[in-house]
Amino acid sequence: MGLPAFQSAPSSSEAFLAVAPSSLSAEDTLLMSEEEYFVFERDAPEKHEYYGGRVRGMGEVRAMAGAQPPHNVLSFRLHGLIFSQLDERGCSGFTSDQRVQVRNASSYLYPDFSALCGEAEYNQDKSPALLVNPALIVEVVSKSTADKDRGEKFMLYRQLPSLRQYLLLDSTTIHAELHTRQPATDHWLLTETRELSAVLDLSSVGCTLPLARLYQGVGLSAGG
Repeated sequence: MGLPAFQSAPSSSEAFLAVAPSSLSAEDTLLMSEEEYFVFERDAPEKHEYYGGRVRGMGEVRAMAGAQPPHNVLSFRLHGLIFSQLDERGCSGFTSDQRVQVRNASSYLYPDFSALCGEAEYNQDKSPALLVNPALIVEVVSKSTADKDRGEKFMLYRQLPSLRQYLLLDSTTIHAELHTRQPATDHWLLTETRELSAVLDLSSVGCTLPLARLYQGVGLSAGG
């Protein structure tokens, strides 16, 4: 009797690609290399983030969860309130479709909003091009993403030399957390508020953000 044909076990990326992308939840992760991630992301109908350096050059690929209406309304109003201010200053703003590269950590993330003044810099080796020098990053957080946005993502974003401010906007209650890098010490100063009367100073791009207008019509109250 002849020996059975040898079949190698599928790699993690092959197993990942065998799964319909729509069946991957935000809680699911799988290890793959950076190059495997870009091949997968190029053909996937949904967005996935890559958290690098996990195991022997492999990183975690995570699906992004669909957003609830308050998240979408806040994102829309944020763009509307900041766009004209950025435009007047000759600055640039980017929606959640713009992927940001954290080079030191080999990670690729989709913030809800990012902005900068001056010339945008991209890694043109990948398509679509990757933004590498945002000055402001905004995440609209929910109960399922709050811990990640405040912890792991902020840790990664802090490795961007260009980043000056990181803003978290709560989509479940009126609550804003603005982290500002202090030039003299490179420490981060937290300004936190639940007051609708507050006006955030987005000094990194020369803009202001009034919370009363931002949260108008969202139907939320201040939380404890």
